[in-house]
Amino acid sequence: MPITLCVLLWPTAGSADLLTAYEDDVLALVPVHGGRVVSRVRALPGQDASLPTEVQVIEMPDDDALAAYLADPARVALADVRDRAVARTDIVRVSAVPHRDRPS
Repeated sequence: MPITLCVLLWPTAGSADLLTAYEDDVLALVPVHGGRVVSRVRALPGQDASLPTEVQVIEMPDDDALAAYLADPARVALADVRDRAVARTDIVRVSAVPHRDRPS
């Protein structure tokens, strides 16, 4: 069964650029496991530091594909970079909410 994840990321102090570079590398592995990055956005400068710096929406075919992505040797090899770059990660399983555009 397909799964959709909302991933919220906070960098360690002074490591926002390193977080971006790390995520560039590991998100490139998502399609290898049948998934896709639906959206990837960054907070604008000057906002409350308690908010996440990056938010991603990722679709994976199933839990096995997600587990394979998380265990991918190329991703695991970057664990030291992750430890230096990422202070906090929250992952929420989500589903799309249908909506209608409202006339202006």
